[in-house]
Amino acid sequence: MLRKLYLVPVLALLAIPALASAQFEAGNYALELSGSGSNDQDFTTGNAAVNLNLGYFMTKELELGVRQGIVWADGGSAWSGQTVVAADWHFDMDRWQPYIGANIGYVYGDGVQDTFEAAPEAGIKFFVNSTTFIQVGVEYQFFFNNGDDASQSFSDGQFVYGANIGFRWH
Repeated sequence: MLRKLYLVPVLALLAIPALASAQFEAGNYALELSGSGSNDQDFTTGNAAVNLNLGYFMTKELELGVRQGIVWADGGSAWSGQTVVAADWHFDMDRWQPYIGANIGYVYGDGVQDTFEAAPEAGIKFFVNSTTFIQVGVEYQFFFNNGDDASQSFSDGQFVYGANIGFRWH
């Protein structure tokens, strides 16, 4: 009987993440990281991408952020980048934090037309413990190409999907 008592502290430790508060507060920072890559079947060409998002919570619902993405293609011989600012409104559902928002920024580099872009966005953040979360989201990017009117730019947009790991701190 007493030999089985060692399970009590182990089970208590496993319950800590479930009991942890998992919400944002005014003054919190959030750092999100993601990466991806691909190559052809012969490993002669490929690409790699990294993204970094840094956000600051003005209130427990309103996050303002800066995002930087870099893509290297063909072993680093071509590259492109994207720098945006974003505003997201979070809905506090404890461990689940759905959000809606928008971003605006600039796309630049090799193989892309340097231009401004904007995007409405939505997603959800799920806290695996009180400071670490997984974020998935979607945005609809449209580009401000020279000569295109607003309706043409919007209709020529693209959907972008992403998944990140994130960290919250004060």
